Amino acid sequence: MGGATKPAPTHRLNVLGFHCPVPVMKTKEALLGLNKGDVLEVLADDPETRFDMPMVLGRTHHRLLEMQEEHGELRFLIEVDP
Repeated sequence: MGGATKPAPTHRLNVLGFHCPVPVMKTKEALLGLNKGDVLEVLADDPETRFDMPMVLGRTHHRLLEMQEEHGELRFLIEVDP
């Protein structure tokens, strides 16, 4: 039987091509406009984001469900204020 499945994204933020601090700032702005239980998918390619995003989210009530990296692109799945 495997573990719990990840919820599907309800919203997407594409910050590919942007560098620090834009991906984190845009993510914070997007989260403010979402409702509890929504899931935000963030696509980024700034390598610093892999460190910055978990750190910033750790200071909030939002939950980082998943972080994947493939071909230099990062994908974050964030549950809004669970």
